[in-house]
Amino acid sequence: MLSIRDPVHGFIRADPLETALIDSRPVQRLRFIHQLGFTFLVFPGAEHTRFGHVVGAMHLAGRVYDALCSKSGSKGEGLLPAGSHSPERRLARAAALLHDLGHAPFSHSAEDLFEGGIDHEEMTRRLLGTAEIEEIFHAHGEGITTADVARLLAGGGSPTERLLSKIVSGELDVDKMDYLLRDSLFCGVRYGTYDLERLLDTILPIADPETGEWGIGVEEGGVHALEALVMARYYMFTQVYFNVTGKAMELHLNEWLAEQGCHWAAAPEAFLGQDDVSVWTALRTSASPHARALIERRHFPVAFETREHLAPADKERFEELLPGLRQRFGAGSILVSNSAKDPHRLGSSRVLVRRFDGSLEPMEQASQFIRHLSRIDRYRVYTPPALRDEVAAALRGLWTETAS
Repeated sequence: MLSIRDPVHGFIRADPLETALIDSRPVQRLRFIHQLGFTFLVFPGAEHTRFGHVVGAMHLAGRVYDALCSKSGSKGEGLLPAGSHSPERRLARAAALLHDLGHAPFSHSAEDLFEGGIDHEEMTRRLLGTAEIEEIFHAHGEGITTADVARLLAGGGSPTERLLSKIVSGELDVDKMDYLLRDSLFCGVRYGTYDLERLLDTILPIADPETGEWGIGVEEGGVHALEALVMARYYMFTQVYFNVTGKAMELHLNEWLAEQGCHWAAAPEAFLGQDDVSVWTALRTSASPHARALIERRHFPVAFETREHLAPADKERFEELLPGLRQRFGAGSILVSNSAKDPHRLGSSRVLVRRFDGSLEPMEQASQFIRHLSRIDRYRVYTPPALRDEVAAALRGLWTETAS
């Protein structure tokens, strides 16, 4: 058993399959992909990588599996077989370890630039099909295959697989559980903390009476732990992930990549050679003002920003101003970010709460706090320093004028 000391979860043990996967090139590449893109230029401690995150997610997948298994009850008998070596548990852990293989350099900063229009989920599937990963499963999988992992990451087939899939990527998944704690720790903030132990103690498998689908819900006693996770996610988006300087850095990267005509490779072997180091090396030798903005931290300042929770009508009104603004000042002088998220919407399915009397109700109904959260939707406009005041005055005037 490989033993890894993790700053979030303590000691993490890996079996022979997991150890071989951790040593593989696709997983080792994640050591050179910053978990939060260019956020390390804002929060100096945010040097953590996708590698640490996937190892932590693997660990939590086992813990969540065990928690659900202990509460499967008579109706869920056999859905999640008990035992640390059960194929279902090992599959969930392997899928959690491999779920981020396809992330492009600097994670989400420029994830829409794959050749052929594929996304990072498709790249993950392609990497799962490489000879190296196939051989590892053949040698250590004991019946688990790369096809099983790919199927799980795509949502699963059988009822058991669909529940396992939600452990990795769903409403109350290990991805969120890990990245909130990890990002909060390394950024040096407290926004992402929540009561993981209480949450694990109160989660349980619940069949949605409307669809019959098994999902991860919580007992009524765990509602406040669930609220804390939602609040952590909300504040991490507003204070860290949508940070004003971090968004500026992402815009400069995308402008530079567009100038260079760069795309992330669609072929697995070529993609394995692309990481933060390769991109940063190219940026250092580029004379582009967008490259210099990143290397020298001389990013465009923000000239205007909307409120954090734009109503749909105001969102449409702001977007109508942009073509004229770009025509007036030049497209390259106006960089616009749209930070939008429903942090209280945890997934496509409902999160159900089992009340003390055995009845079920949706999370939003059980929690008055979550019920009143609204969508984050904010625009920011960045310009070269010389144009900042002029653009700011123009936008303030237009924004006030169109409001009336």
